[in-house]
Amino acid sequence: MTIKFNSYESLKEWKNKNLSNSLSNTHSLNNFHDEVMKEVYKLALTRLEKELPPCKSTWFITGSGGRYEQGVISDQDQGIVYEETNPNSENFYKLLGEELSFGLNEVGYPYCQGNVMSSNSLWCKSVEAWKQQLFEWMEEGSLNSIRNLQIFYDARMLTGQNEYIYELKSLIHEYCKANPILLKRFMESVMHIKNAIGPLGQIIVETNGIHQGSIDLKYSAFIPYVNAIRILSIKEGIHETSTIDRINCLISMNKYKEELQTYKNHFEQLLEYRLSLYQIDTYEDTHYLNIKTLTKEQRKEIKKILKEGRKLHQYVNRIIEKGCS
Repeated sequence: MTIKFNSYESLKEWKNKNLSNSLSNTHSLNNFHDEVMKEVYKLALTRLEKELPPCKSTWFITGSGGRYEQGVISDQDQGIVYEETNPNSENFYKLLGEELSFGLNEVGYPYCQGNVMSSNSLWCKSVEAWKQQLFEWMEEGSLNSIRNLQIFYDARMLTGQNEYIYELKSLIHEYCKANPILLKRFMESVMHIKNAIGPLGQIIVETNGIHQGSIDLKYSAFIPYVNAIRILSIKEGIHETSTIDRINCLISMNKYKEELQTYKNHFEQLLEYRLSLYQIDTYEDTHYLNIKTLTKEQRKEIKKILKEGRKLHQYVNRIIEKGCS
């Protein structure tokens, strides 16, 4: 990006003006989000009156951003890994994390309700502190720890040193190889899937509120695919973050090739439906698809996607159960 912004307000104005030019596909939209967030990083350093951080570091995004699956509006899920453990670095990255979270919110990426932000010390640590944190999460194995591990596993470097993220994810791979029971804990934590198909084969929609008549794409459709493929990727030591890239890596392994191609097609269709939700007002709106706006063929397609998501989940569960028996 050649434009130099002098404030979060000017960046937000540019973002809102140019967003529509990136709606041709999910890849283009996520590249746009990346560029905007990188500009937030530059402005944050300027506001701290720093040109460069005091040591090597990685600013990463996770969640849908880490998976390259953001919609038109996305909240922020981001954190920091820095090289040196000393008071100077700790103080600097604490201030930078707070500024990044503030700046992203100002530009139009709302604060994460789950507090997965670099302004939270849990998500802003040195490499060594991150190693210890991941180990503690894996050893504890509570639902909250498992949730945090899955969030971290979707981390993708936005600026800085990519090797830190690679090294930290490798620790998760190594631990799971030695302790396959952790994979079972991952699976147990995501077993609940929001019911989307009724007993008569009808699509279950919201019956009250502003999204009445709509289906919750996030929890009924996206989550089953994302969770299942993530767990299979952890098992196989895959570092890629997007669900499609993960599926491609798994397909390259002959044992998954036949089974996963269909699921890849369904997830690509799901991303297209999500992209169609561009005339929205809030982050929450990006998750809801009004069934009345769909053709008969599209409703049939959505129903197929929903059913297949549950089947994929069951398929991965059988693999994990077999590996732990």
